Amino acid sequence: MPSRLTPRSAERSPTSAAPAASASSLTSDFSSRLVAWQRKHGRHDLPWQNTRDAYRIWLSEIMLQQTQVSTVIPYYAKFLARFPDVAALAAAPVDDVMALWAGLGYYTRARNLHRCAQVVVQQYGGAFPASVDELAELPGIGRSTAAAIASFAFGARATILDGNVKRVLARVFGVEGFPGEKKVENAMWTLAESLLPSNASDDEVSAYTQGLMDLGATLCVRGKPDCLRCPFAADCVANVTGRQRELPTARPKKVVPTRRTWMLVLRDGNAVMLEKRPPSGIWGGLWSLPEAADEAALATRAREFGGGAGVSSLAPLAPLTHVFTHFKLDIEPRLAELERGVGALAALGDADTAWVALSDLDSFGVPAPVRKLLDGLQGSLI
Repeated sequence: MPSRLTPRSAERSPTSAAPAASASSLTSDFSSRLVAWQRKHGRHDLPWQNTRDAYRIWLSEIMLQQTQVSTVIPYYAKFLARFPDVAALAAAPVDDVMALWAGLGYYTRARNLHRCAQVVVQQYGGAFPASVDELAELPGIGRSTAAAIASFAFGARATILDGNVKRVLARVFGVEGFPGEKKVENAMWTLAESLLPSNASDDEVSAYTQGLMDLGATLCVRGKPDCLRCPFAADCVANVTGRQRELPTARPKKVVPTRRTWMLVLRDGNAVMLEKRPPSGIWGGLWSLPEAADEAALATRAREFGGGAGVSSLAPLAPLTHVFTHFKLDIEPRLAELERGVGALAALGDADTAWVALSDLDSFGVPAPVRKLLDGLQGSLI
């Protein structure tokens, strides 16, 4: 959950990574204060808590990357119902995994989730390794996620550093500079490791790790932090100096490019044509509407799907915009209709195209904006 807060003063060095000296006294009792706060005020009823099951912890940690808890909870339940253990997930077709993931976003996570399950089954006999280093080598698991899994599942004394934790450390200890910059991130790793509880029980290590997450997710939030309830309010550099909106330092601004594409909503009876996207790139491996670079090219594709006959003129639908991390995508949807039966014959034998009844969309991994478009049209298309 990355922070994007606007700095108030341009005079402060954006790359200085040294924690403020006034906060140095915190390092000795930071972990004990955080553990005490977590046990009294932290979150204790999330569905992936109160377990040492590495599979469930791993699944939740992957889903929680760049995604809010409230969004993850129903997906977590669906995945456990369909794939109760790592062996079931590894044995499933990747298309089934992508379909169940549809709507959660950042689809590379789903592909890596499937690959990781297969590696755990094939190389580790279905048991996740307990070592942070070994966990970090698995597909889709980085240093911080590996530490979280090791801490929660195996009681390992390991440092996490996700977006929430970076925000907490930047504010409490006055760490300057954009946390995504390597120099600043390295300084934060060093600080985070120095704060780990020593001679702590497994439960205390887990409570400390959860406390960092909870503090960043519930009190030390991006917009309006609840400093009055924070256990570090009296010592927090950002709170004492009134710099909550400055820390952590915002990402340097850059122009976000806009791309444009035309999408074909091609009707054949009560079904629409879907096309499987390439494994890499945006929405990799998902089923989406056929695309083209302009309307003329889209009309040509519509005729090709219909075998050269029986295609109505393209009718414009309301445009929509989807925002990715690095660019915006303007989508121009166009509706066309085939003579019944013609399109179905044209699609036979092509594994990357399919006529899909709108009532069967749940069986296909469809990108969220495309699904929203089709759901909005469902009443008029059936």
